[in-house]
Amino acid sequence: MFRNVRNMIYDLIEWRSQILSGTLPQDELKELKKKVTAKIDYGNRILDLDLVVRDEDGNILDPEQTSTISLFRAHEIASKQVEERLQEEKSQKQNIDINRQAKFAATPSFALFVNLKNVVCKIGEDAEVLMSLYDPLESKFISENYLVRWSSCGLPKDIDRLHNLRAVFTDLGSKDLKREKISFVCQIVRVGRMELRDNNTRKLTSGLRRPFGVAGNKEK
Repeated sequence: MFRNVRNMIYDLIEWRSQILSGTLPQDELKELKKKVTAKIDYGNRILDLDLVVRDEDGNILDPEQTSTISLFRAHEIASKQVEERLQEEKSQKQNIDINRQAKFAATPSFALFVNLKNVVCKIGEDAEVLMSLYDPLESKFISENYLVRWSSCGLPKDIDRLHNLRAVFTDLGSKDLKREKISFVCQIVRVGRMELRDNNTRKLTSGLRRPFGVAGNKEK
């Protein structure tokens, strides 16, 4: 509502400047005044304000000099014009929504862009961060994993990819958009010793993959 009223005010300011410039021909000036009064009446209607009754030239009718019947007829005409404007905008909005839905339905696939900024998790060893899309109602993953190897220093193993950890989940079709719920799941797998406190190198337990944590964010 605020954006609609703001745009209307901008239009009125622009049209007022054109009227005060005195450079418009009489026919254009008359048409512009009609646009101004129509815009004001429309704004009053959507804001639930009183409807101002005007004559054919856009001037406010004086109730002291205008008969009751004339005021009533002028009010009927003004109300009808505003109502037609509302119906026209409603129809245009519905057409836009229908076209947008048809466009989405005709699109073969969609994509989800993911940009990994940081992993704030005290692990103590190297880790693998796996991100994927999950359907909680069907209890299954609906995408492949995006894998990032994270070092024990709190940085990506591939330092050249620092601040450039991006992925795109592609081939998300209309079926995926119709799912009631879709979650974005992040799994953390610790890569290292069997036990964090194990300092005996003779056990040769380095490089083992152990589940460490999981988190999810409901996207839809």
